[in-house]
Amino acid sequence: MLRRTAIMVLLGAPIPKALLKRDDDGFLEDLSVRSFQFFWEHADPATGLILDRSRTDGERAQQASRANVASIAATGFGLTGLAIAAERGWIREADAADRVRRTLRFFANDAHHQHGWFYHFVDASTGERAWKCELSSIDTALLLAGVLTARGRFRDPEISRLTAAIYERVDFPWMLGGHTNLLSHGWTPETGFLKHRWDRFSELPLLYLLAIGSRTQPISPKTWYAWQRPKVTYGRYKYVNGPPPLFAQQYPQAWIDMRGMRDAAPSGIDYFQNSVIATRAHRAFCLDLAKEFPRSYSENVWGITASDSPRGYVAWGASHGRRSIDGTVVPCAAGGSLMFAPDICVPALKTMQERWGDLIWGRYGFCDAFNPTTGWIDSDVLGIDLGITLLSADNLRGGNVWRWFMRNPEIPQALKLCEFQRA
Repeated sequence: MLRRTAIMVLLGAPIPKALLKRDDDGFLEDLSVRSFQFFWEHADPATGLILDRSRTDGERAQQASRANVASIAATGFGLTGLAIAAERGWIREADAADRVRRTLRFFANDAHHQHGWFYHFVDASTGERAWKCELSSIDTALLLAGVLTARGRFRDPEISRLTAAIYERVDFPWMLGGHTNLLSHGWTPETGFLKHRWDRFSELPLLYLLAIGSRTQPISPKTWYAWQRPKVTYGRYKYVNGPPPLFAQQYPQAWIDMRGMRDAAPSGIDYFQNSVIATRAHRAFCLDLAKEFPRSYSENVWGITASDSPRGYVAWGASHGRRSIDGTVVPCAAGGSLMFAPDICVPALKTMQERWGDLIWGRYGFCDAFNPTTGWIDSDVLGIDLGITLLSADNLRGGNVWRWFMRNPEIPQALKLCEFQRA
């Protein structure tokens, strides 16, 4: 049973307190505890693997083919969630550390891998590959982020040893797949390396910095400057963006503290400020969509990122992905940007909760998505969407995840090798 506790003032580098009212912090505490509860309840007791999704009431996914499928990305978010829960007193320190050890033992000793890379989706009980999916470079990176965060938080000898075994085993040059500077999206035993490369701005900063900072099998810092940084203008907002979903701005910086830093010229981007601008531009885009979907979007109801929909999982989000948008609202779009723009994200989440109540709010916080125009409400939650909300909220409230992740020397070293400087 999770214990709700009084709000604590934590170490780190939080936002100015004036931007977060007491009742806002109470709301974020409740949202965070509920989000974490998914990871606590849906981890396999033997492997520690976290289910990809569940129903909003806590039951497993309805489709038999999905019921016991875990996501290694969700597991990375879950490991980070254990650090947050231990710090905030939601669970006992010993219980959190025990589950971290169990999970890391599985990945170090028993999980199926190739050159240290893991399959995207696996059976939660055995770790066997699911759905003939790929060894996923980005999802392995999200897992590694959770592994490293656990090391930074718990400072336990076994956790440190297992973390080193998992991270240092990853053969980053192998995932280049013959390319000089661009990592592949993944690999399958049937067809080899996927043709798609991490070649333009997206969630890729996490993957490249983990690869560049590796102590044992790094890739060249030149790879950081090999990918494209498309410049986007939306109204008065100018920023660098890639695929439509807002999560591409959010995932890397849920762990990497990039505040007040920029990379070298000619790139010279302050990625944190870029994501602040991208979040504000996204809200402006949703407000423009209100002309077409007045029942869905308004000043304090906005947010579209990759999510469930009545027709399946859709990677929608920004103006250049507008064609498929149907009025769906995705709470984790605002949730994942809490660390960037709390002044617009907190009111959005509170308004959704107040206006639709138990229709969209339950055991794990928000359902994955809902559509006020059509009346559709998702019956599921997704681990990665709950996870990005949990991490972003905690960074907003205390900067903990940033602090724990940045304790790992490989990450500051990667930033140094890429010639990051204070903005």
